[in-house]
Amino acid sequence: MGKRYFNGLKTGGLFVLLWVVLLAVGSFVGSGQYIWIFAGLGVIGTIYGYWNSDKLAIRAMHARPVTEVEQPAMYRIVRELSAQANQPMPQLYVSPTQAPNAFATGRNPSNAAVCCTEGILGLLDERELRGVLGHELMHVYNRDILIGSVAAAFAGIITAAAQMLFFFGGGGNGRDNPLGPIGMLAMLFLAPIAAALIRMAISRTREYDADEDGASLTGDPLALASALRKLERGTEARPLPQDPKLENVSHMMIANPFTGAGMAKLFSTHPPMDERIGRLEGMARANGQHF
Repeated sequence: MGKRYFNGLKTGGLFVLLWVVLLAVGSFVGSGQYIWIFAGLGVIGTIYGYWNSDKLAIRAMHARPVTEVEQPAMYRIVRELSAQANQPMPQLYVSPTQAPNAFATGRNPSNAAVCCTEGILGLLDERELRGVLGHELMHVYNRDILIGSVAAAFAGIITAAAQMLFFFGGGGNGRDNPLGPIGMLAMLFLAPIAAALIRMAISRTREYDADEDGASLTGDPLALASALRKLERGTEARPLPQDPKLENVSHMMIANPFTGAGMAKLFSTHPPMDERIGRLEGMARANGQHF
């Protein structure tokens, strides 16, 4: 086994930070009496997004279900890996875009879907595709769709609470508010940014986990490393358009489908490719695999 990065522990710690930010903002909105309203709305939003995640993502990518006759390699790989993991086989879809990418979605292994774009199917060889599909299956088995939905709901609650703080102020009049006007403005702008950064950090941590667990499932971390190298070049050459529907599902994809640098990378839902590849190569070395 490769080096342990304690990604589960990191994810738990990041959720604690989200709670801290949420309670900090909520405690100043109407003296904290409205925070449970936001929490309730967040729970509803989480359940809706989680329950319909497969439909939302598939629709956004204009994907269609494919048969084994159409995509024999996808079926063969996913069937083998699902049986190896003792999990049900998900539905398979193909998106008619040349932007190379793949994603998995669905609320549980029995209601999951795995989608590849036409671009990734033309870019990777079968060994690399197996590495990618192993990664995507582990997102389903690790319940990452639920984790992502909860993180998104938390971020949304914090943003809404900060806006309430701006429009209605904290408990009592402005003089009684312990934050003061400058502190309230800082909370208004910094709390949503902090929530977004924590949400992105959770997403990046889950990507590392899916890389490691997927490579363990396939037994071939170098295949996924090779696929990620090709995807880095491929997504830069053929990025997806900056469409809000696509942006809402971009965190599910194995590679960041958009171009960007500077601040855009800071808010990226995906870790740097060179770090992911480095971890996979370290895992291969620890397993005695040769480059």
